[in-house]
Amino acid sequence: DFIRKEYHLFGTKVGCREGDCGACTVLEGSLENGKLRYRTIVSCLTPLANVHGKHIVTVEGLNMEKLSPVQQAMADHAATQCGFCTPGFVVSLTGLLLSDEQKDPLQAISGNICRCTGYKSIEKAAVDTGQLKQALPAGKEMETMLEKGWLPGYFEDIPELLKNILSSTNETAHQTINMAGGTDLMVQQHDSIRRSEIHSLSNTLPSDISTSEGQILAGAGVDTNDFIHDPLVRKHFPQLQEFAPLIASEQIRNMGTLAGNMVNASPIGDINILLLALDTTLLMEHTSGQQREVALKDFFRDYKKVNLEKGELIKYIQIKPLEKGTLFNFEKVSKRTYLDIASVNSAISIKAEDKTIRQVSLSLGGVAAIPKFMATTCAFLTGKELSVKTLDKALDVLQEEIAPIDDIRGSAAYKRLLARQLFLQHFLALFPEQLDEEAIHELMTTKTPAV
Repeated sequence: DFIRKEYHLFGTKVGCREGDCGACTVLEGSLENGKLRYRTIVSCLTPLANVHGKHIVTVEGLNMEKLSPVQQAMADHAATQCGFCTPGFVVSLTGLLLSDEQKDPLQAISGNICRCTGYKSIEKAAVDTGQLKQALPAGKEMETMLEKGWLPGYFEDIPELLKNILSSTNETAHQTINMAGGTDLMVQQHDSIRRSEIHSLSNTLPSDISTSEGQILAGAGVDTNDFIHDPLVRKHFPQLQEFAPLIASEQIRNMGTLAGNMVNASPIGDINILLLALDTTLLMEHTSGQQREVALKDFFRDYKKVNLEKGELIKYIQIKPLEKGTLFNFEKVSKRTYLDIASVNSAISIKAEDKTIRQVSLSLGGVAAIPKFMATTCAFLTGKELSVKTLDKALDVLQEEIAPIDDIRGSAAYKRLLARQLFLQHFLALFPEQLDEEAIHELMTTKTPAV
């Protein structure tokens, strides 16, 4: 609203207002350790308080006397029809060039939708942009783009301008809403938030990732993309790279924070389900300075209710690296493979030795009022033989432990069926040599979920 109504920059479109279509994509530039870093975000879910001290670039801010390489690629491949989505695609592909990481160009536009279905031409433009990206020296993307004339010259002045912006104390006498990324809160409460005072946490929560006493320590303000792509996290949990496209679009992963996902407490939040299957602990701090620790599996109390006292904030998320020989997997079923909320999702970490299950952590989403750590099922499996017979019996325990309801994402019976399938799929994916695939497929089709 601010971009279009106050600054009259109409290239940023109003589409879904839920962060799904990418028509409102802008670049967000921020100084990190003295270096300017740009990422794509959706403006429709971004409160003004969250962009204090940052450089916001709309498609108009990329225009020069001649077309930029991204704009030229779109023109060369006739990658526009009605044109409504085009600014979002141009901004996202420019974000690809500015990124300090090498990315699949199609993933860079994963959060942009073309309702004219002109994807093939857009994909060709994205591939061309990806080839240009290969020629940019790592760590000097913006400088090189400025030298080549791929960006307007004013970008050169932005670091100094941002340094001169006073930091915000974020204090107000009428604070009503604490907000980090806001990717779900802005969808749920858009109209009320527009009229509310916001205490933005985006610049105040710690966002570093380090190790402490052999555990990974991630700041509560770390966004999903930074967490997944962090070298330390990649070293211990390389599987997250594979799961990332299933979680959300590039823009939403650039915005949504780890702690925000947890406090939001969605029963089908992918990040919560992933971290529940790992040994995750939350480090909380009260305004008085008092600190305490809570295991993530004990954090969720009821639907949208969490173990967080008034005046407390999550400061750090502590994750224990997987022990040697421990396997990790994530499964999700939704109406669309990408850019969709799960009907049911599930994650597992499991260690088996000598055909015996030594340790297991299983989580399921969409089957209870909370993201569900399957404590009873895990207890049943621990120490049991790794066999189809054990899985058959475990399914009965699992079905007793869940309590799905009918809602827009499926009936309770359908979710019970999905819980069965995803549970078995974990074992198909992780133990293809040890378990009889045909016998598991038979369980998938003949084992009737309990109601």
